Amino acid sequence: MAFKSKIKWVALFVLVLSFASLLRHLSIAKYSTVDLVQYSALTAFHNDFDTLSGRQSIPNKKLWEPVKPLQSLQPYANPRSNYPVPNEQSNGFIYAKIFGGFSKIRSTICDLVTISRLLNATLVIPDIQESTRSKGISHRFKSFTYLYDEEQFMASLKNDIIIVKSLPDNLKAARKRNEYPSFRPKNSASPNFYMKEVLPKLKKAKVIGLVIADGGCLQSILPPGMAELQRLRCRVAFHALQFRPEIQILGHRMVERLRAWGQPFLAFHPGLLRETLAYHGCAELFQDVHTELIQYRRAQMIKRGIVHEELSIDSHLRRENGSCPLMPEEVGILLRAMGNKELLDILGPETPLPLNPFQPPPAKSEAQLKEEWKKAGPRPRPLPPPPGRPIYQHEKEGWYGWITETATEPDLSAVDLRMQAHRLIWDALDYIVSVEADTFFPGFNNDGSGWPDFSSLVMGHRLYETASSRTYRPDRKVVAELFNMTRDNVYHPKHNWTLSVQEHLKKSLGEEGLIRQSLLSKPGVFISHPLPECSCRISSAEVPVQVKGNDGRSVHGGEEECPKWMQHGQEVPLESAGEEDKVEDNELSEYGSTLVEQPESNDSDRTNTSLVFDQDDEMDPND
Repeated sequence: MAFKSKIKWVALFVLVLSFASLLRHLSIAKYSTVDLVQYSALTAFHNDFDTLSGRQSIPNKKLWEPVKPLQSLQPYANPRSNYPVPNEQSNGFIYAKIFGGFSKIRSTICDLVTISRLLNATLVIPDIQESTRSKGISHRFKSFTYLYDEEQFMASLKNDIIIVKSLPDNLKAARKRNEYPSFRPKNSASPNFYMKEVLPKLKKAKVIGLVIADGGCLQSILPPGMAELQRLRCRVAFHALQFRPEIQILGHRMVERLRAWGQPFLAFHPGLLRETLAYHGCAELFQDVHTELIQYRRAQMIKRGIVHEELSIDSHLRRENGSCPLMPEEVGILLRAMGNKELLDILGPETPLPLNPFQPPPAKSEAQLKEEWKKAGPRPRPLPPPPGRPIYQHEKEGWYGWITETATEPDLSAVDLRMQAHRLIWDALDYIVSVEADTFFPGFNNDGSGWPDFSSLVMGHRLYETASSRTYRPDRKVVAELFNMTRDNVYHPKHNWTLSVQEHLKKSLGEEGLIRQSLLSKPGVFISHPLPECSCRISSAEVPVQVKGNDGRSVHGGEEECPKWMQHGQEVPLESAGEEDKVEDNELSEYGSTLVEQPESNDSDRTNTSLVFDQDDEMDPND
């Protein structure tokens, strides 16, 4: 009994000691949580990276420093003349359906607002067909709000046009019956077209519809008397069109994480879109199934009258002409020539290898071949064909399944439609990161198709917001010539070649690149190069020599002097701007007197897209 009693006391003592230890640890955790650091693999890698790379030092600053000649340019899209608020008694309502991806949507919305101001019309929030409910998006969003902040859009433009979320109830039924006139304008439509063709029907019917599939609905270059409309385009693109809060938060969080390393970062957009590659005939630059996919789309464009060339053309000649994109590997080589040598530090110095180490055996004569045939002996019987195997589900889905089994591309599935809507979100995140990047390098812009492209929109936004940020504007034709010079030794080029690359890329950052961008990009999409209309120069800066094109418009220089409140670092909101520097003119009061008829360009090769969009079944459920 005494032995059992001792065991009980020992067990009780151990239990009390364990309980006291537990209380002690809980107390430590309670009063020292602030000093505890949670371990994660990313944190450890982050600390190791800081130790190895030297967080405070930025290697090769010339790759990241701002472009000094452009530091005097400041964003200035405020009205600068007599700019009345919109008339509450408008001429009617404009509703629109926008087809296309991210770039076409953004460019088209800018044109819609400008047209509404031109016609004194009330704009109904447009329907983005890529994000309608039929595409399987969340029930939380309507088509416009899936991508953009609707309230911000309406509030930011309250002094420019009247915007409503939907048609009045008494007009909705007639729209469902398609009783209102509708138009399918080209992106080269002139202001005269709207004043003479659209405005009379708007006044009569009080409602018109626009179906836009061309990436825009108003010509990019407007008459000089319509400079205020060009500035309105800038206010829409760079101020009113804000992504919805969830997209903005995630996009800026991505930027913060990139900057958290303490090093600048470069954004590169390849621009390898199937439609663009097919339009320019770049299929041969790719391999296997990708070539077939591009060629199939090119055949569709030829059938629809968008492309008037042969199906098979020499893609390498197109590349040398600058009509095909720069490959990511080529961009890396160009940047390495500018001093981005981290890859070389990893690989170490290497000796150039022989150009072609493989040597084929000498050809045999006909007599030798016959002699070998006689001595070969009996031939083995051919093996039977392998047994058939089942086709797995993943082989039936997507592009691989249809291109290997059928000759025609199937209709988009519900998953494909939803993925198209999701792609708008991914493009929006790419846009935020690209605009905020320390350096931006385009892979394919100014392609000559007339459609807005992602890189050009990013470059225009960066030029407007911070003109001195490093944005390369390479000439792909020059780049192709440079690579042809060193194609056999591209990874170990000669010093003269490196100097040539550096010279071209440096020129693309400044005046030469801006002039080229103005000549090639601005005629297609104004917001891709919003100078000089939407910028000004500080008075203390050296004013560059103004350069004009053959049509008399300014392609470089010509910006006005910034107002005093900007030079003193003050901020004036857009809605109160324009009061100081009003000019007594009526250039906006009577558009009819300032219109200059510009001939419609023959864009039938790329605007015959209405055959897919004749159905009118995608409509706002609240209408």
